[in-house]
Amino acid sequence: MPAPTRGPDQTPKPQPSWWAAIAIMWALIAFAVLYSIGTTTGPNVTTLPYSEVKALISDGVVTAAHLEADAITVTAGHGGDRVEYRAVTPAQGDATLLPLLEENGIEITAEAAPRGSILAYFLPWVLILAVYLWFQRRMMGRMAGGLGPGGAGGLFAGRFDKPSERQHDVTFADVAGQDQAKKEVAELVEFLREPERFQRVGAEVPHGVLLMGPPGTGKTLLAKALAGEADVPFFSTSGSEFIEVFVGVGAGRVRKMFEAAREAAPSVIFIDELDSIGRTRGTGLGGGHDEREQTLNQILAELDGFAGKEAVVVLAATNRPDVLDPALLRPGRFDRHVVLNLPDRVARRAILDIHARDLPLAHPGDLDAMADGTPGFSGADLKNLLNEAAIQAARRHGENITEGDLQEARDKVMMGTVRTLAIQPDEKHRLAVHEAGHTTVAYHLPGADPLYKVTIIPRGRSLGGTHMLAKEEHHTVAEDYLSTQLAILLAGRAAEKHLLGSVSSGADDDIHRATELARSMVARWGMSEALGPIDLRESEDHPFLGQSIARPREHADETAAKVDVAVIGLLREAEARASDILEKHEDALRRLIDRLEEEESLDAEQIAICMNPDEKVHYLTSEPTDRPSP
Repeated sequence: MPAPTRGPDQTPKPQPSWWAAIAIMWALIAFAVLYSIGTTTGPNVTTLPYSEVKALISDGVVTAAHLEADAITVTAGHGGDRVEYRAVTPAQGDATLLPLLEENGIEITAEAAPRGSILAYFLPWVLILAVYLWFQRRMMGRMAGGLGPGGAGGLFAGRFDKPSERQHDVTFADVAGQDQAKKEVAELVEFLREPERFQRVGAEVPHGVLLMGPPGTGKTLLAKALAGEADVPFFSTSGSEFIEVFVGVGAGRVRKMFEAAREAAPSVIFIDELDSIGRTRGTGLGGGHDEREQTLNQILAELDGFAGKEAVVVLAATNRPDVLDPALLRPGRFDRHVVLNLPDRVARRAILDIHARDLPLAHPGDLDAMADGTPGFSGADLKNLLNEAAIQAARRHGENITEGDLQEARDKVMMGTVRTLAIQPDEKHRLAVHEAGHTTVAYHLPGADPLYKVTIIPRGRSLGGTHMLAKEEHHTVAEDYLSTQLAILLAGRAAEKHLLGSVSSGADDDIHRATELARSMVARWGMSEALGPIDLRESEDHPFLGQSIARPREHADETAAKVDVAVIGLLREAEARASDILEKHEDALRRLIDRLEEEESLDAEQIAICMNPDEKVHYLTSEPTDRPSP
């Protein structure tokens, strides 16, 4: 197997040439000084008005005069007592000056008018332009990578690791929670290890593999694991590193990187954030000739340039596959698509085990509770959670990471950092009423997710919150579950209205989320008898980023009005359902408010005691079906 000849530390670097720029600058300064010396008078010459100089001539004290085109210099006295005076002559000339000098017998000398030199005039500008072009050329050379003697080092953006230089190889054992993705990528390992075995039977392995998934799910880690498992050179770069101001630089970097990868074959090329250069062509400001599109064209050409027998695998990662140019996704290029999803409960536990290998956990079994209580977390989120727990342990000077550190870290990641705010008693009471309303309805509605915590301590951007944790992963949601969610969202507003007689702006986020959910039920999932199963949405959720993307309306205004009516009906029904539960369990609601104002934060067991003071139930471990019916 041919090995690459140069690592990143062997790349020839351009030597600094600042001394040349300094020398040129000093030359310009010297030229300016000499020029000024040649056009100014000596230090012993006194400047006088022209009338005074003529008076000195008339008085007979002047012995010599030197005439210039626009000035006169006269000498008074003899020997060591000589003094020179200079004056500027009138622009229109003085016809009486020459007769006056001759009349007094003064020695007259004259100097011809200077003839301007074009070279002397333009020389400073020529030098400045030369310095500018020199700097620009050096900058272009550095952006393009610069040809180093004897190899391809430095010609491409990114990092180039030889197997012998990787101190901590990443393998598939370091990737947890993506079993299906690992299976698809692992097929390439044997091809990279033994390319001759596949070449003997004429087999071709896909040269382009596109890794798609939400941020933090391990796309980059999986690419490193492929290179580490196969023990081959790994070329890693980001799409944004190809883009420069000067057109053609990115295309040159792509060309050189692929050349270096072919020379080092078998090898792996990994391009992170492919969407930064792989967007659909024709949408840039420069039409079809801007730098990004030229870079994309070069990538397409390089992918087509594989002979089919070259042991080079190109992996790319993106969380925006919807914006990629179709030419990138056709067979022969990135024709294998691997999706990395958010980990489920089992995968989260495996990821926590990997990141906790070097952490001093007081009880490793605490990670089970963390895996249960972190639905929707990505691998990067779980790593950050453990790091926050370690920071919390170090802050309290602990030797081990305890369950309390893990719980505090989870609260910080999920709800934000605790804020210190001066909340007035009336506002604190309203906040307790609002959160107690959410909690009471969530506790008594069958089918709701188990409660985790209710708090009126400001965290992040919120003043308080009621938090529930799903016991199981939801891949599809039923209409009953969604209706329950609507009632829980509007329960805080209903509690304020029921106990305080008015509502506040604290329900802003609740109303927003409830309206979005109700509109999705009507316009996306056909959960309205009046409209039926029809897609009437005006936006759609991005599959990986969790954000809505607007799309043009394709239905009539009358239909849109029916959607609004159906959405309002669902919201009214959910609010009425929440109000009924609050009225039926008003005593439990008031107990929860009092306890919440006193302690400011209650866990699931404390909530259950407030709801059922006569029964010491451990609500956190109970099943949702064990709760009383509304």
